[in-house]
Amino acid sequence: MKKSKAIRVAVIGTGFGQKVQIPGFQEGDRTQVVAVYHRDLAKAEAIASTHSIPHHCDNLTDLLALPEVDAVSICTPPFLHYEMGKEVLKAGKHLLLEKPTTLNVAEAQELEQLAIQQGVVTGMDFEFRFVPAWMRLAELLQEGYVGKKRLIKIDWLVSSRADATRPWNWYARKDKGGGALGAVGSHAFDYIKWLFGDIKSLSARLSTAISERPVPETGEMQPVDADDTCLITLELADGTPCQICISSVTYQGRGHFVEVYGEEGTLILGSDNQKDYVHGFHLWGAPAGKPLNELEIPHRLRFAREFADGRIAPFIRVVERWIEGIDRGESLTPSLNEGVYSQLLMDLTHQSHREGRWVDVEFPNNNPSC
Repeated sequence: MKKSKAIRVAVIGTGFGQKVQIPGFQEGDRTQVVAVYHRDLAKAEAIASTHSIPHHCDNLTDLLALPEVDAVSICTPPFLHYEMGKEVLKAGKHLLLEKPTTLNVAEAQELEQLAIQQGVVTGMDFEFRFVPAWMRLAELLQEGYVGKKRLIKIDWLVSSRADATRPWNWYARKDKGGGALGAVGSHAFDYIKWLFGDIKSLSARLSTAISERPVPETGEMQPVDADDTCLITLELADGTPCQICISSVTYQGRGHFVEVYGEEGTLILGSDNQKDYVHGFHLWGAPAGKPLNELEIPHRLRFAREFADGRIAPFIRVVERWIEGIDRGESLTPSLNEGVYSQLLMDLTHQSHREGRWVDVEFPNNNPSC
């Protein structure tokens, strides 16, 4: 395996990018941020100056023409992923993409095929795969802790958009990829596949509790058509039922919990942290008929360093996996392949809601790797 000295990365998108990605890339010993993109050149320059980044651009063509750029991370709103992703891949740059992948599965598949044609390596920022408590849950499930599964229950209930005065923006628009399903359902679909295997069919109901929000500049109310609550029932390939309840408008919501009930025991993973969706996870377990006890997370799974923003440490692990793939010349899980699968399930969720029926899940060209 041939290793390059460092992978020189350009970051496109400066919200999550500035809070999580730039610090994460700069913390790594194999990555160097050499360019940043913002549609406002003055803001791009200010961000570059703040983080000691040598190049800044307001034009994607100019950024991709920089000989220093080996790879690109896109963390813009989802409606920009497809077109920007195409340009990055056509330029022969390795790609790291934030979720949700695109606006529909056809776009996601096109990006994956283009990456294969161009011979570049892709990654998806599905960071729950790299959080210590989640990694331990995966190990215990693999070891058969719960035995044959009887029920999986997922709650992701937060108050991030419960305030009806929170301003209207792209997140309020379904056609822009806004809504709770894209924001967190994309994660849930990925980790269900990772932890529990293929999904056979699903039934969904989406709703919007807050139907309008004020425009920041004028205060004028604009309609909201993106979902803020998602109720989804899945049947896994092995027959296990799985219930998902997601909402971003629940004051005092319980947080994020995954409960697994089996014939030999129970595992519960959860966090009630409403301000940081990575910090605060604990894992409880019990053999059948015994009381729940908190389970220790082995030191070998823990982060080498903790950050005030809990998202940075697992992002660094995502990047390390992406770099490993670049070294090996192949896309490793989680890649655009997993992004296609997550996007397919989101598309089918919308279809089920629209048609009011169960829909079968048929992943094109074989299922993605685990």
